[in-house]
Amino acid sequence: MRDTDAAQPDNAKTTDVPTSVGGRVGTFRYFRLEDRWEWSEAVAEMHGYEPGQVNPTTALMMSHKHPDDAASVALLIETVTGQGRPFSSRHRIIDKQGNVHPVLVIGERMRDENGDIIGTQGLYVDLANVDETGTVDAAIADFTEHRSIIEQAKGVLMLTYGISAERAFDILVWRSQDSNTKLRLLARQVVEDFTTTLAVPTELRERADHLLLTAHQRVTAVGARSDAC
Repeated sequence: MRDTDAAQPDNAKTTDVPTSVGGRVGTFRYFRLEDRWEWSEAVAEMHGYEPGQVNPTTALMMSHKHPDDAASVALLIETVTGQGRPFSSRHRIIDKQGNVHPVLVIGERMRDENGDIIGTQGLYVDLANVDETGTVDAAIADFTEHRSIIEQAKGVLMLTYGISAERAFDILVWRSQDSNTKLRLLARQVVEDFTTTLAVPTELRERADHLLLTAHQRVTAVGARSDAC
């Protein structure tokens, strides 16, 4: 499975989002319409594969589930692929070398730029040799921080080039792979460069001022009620 939100060719090498917990956290994405999975380098390695060695599929992932957990995980995957509901699960996977990894898997709905649900995305935490009382929470927080900077970089590209969130992520992944630079490091540099180096023309800034100060006038009544906070 793999991080944040966008499409890339099935044979493309995925880009990991490493964390301070030594690569114990990885990400996945499932595209429902295409019945296609993506996973990060960390998740590939949890399953015993080199990054880019295989293209993950439902059958492949199920083949790595511990026999005692397979039935419950199969129902979970049916929920993910069929309904796209958020979920969390603790189960065991057996990697290619036969090693058992207890894992925590957390998933959430993945939406396109129109807000339509197009699949599921989330993260794997390898719980082997981890102090679950604090390290898991730290790992998830660290992952969230990395994802936040990637989302910021996507927003910068969306505004600058007038493109969708999915296309913006495609560009970041492409540059990451082409330059052999970790995605989170590239995203951080993009945000820094675009927010400190680009000079916004006065007329554009004035237009932005107007849009910001009148944004509440364009919020729908339904949106205002559902986002009261």
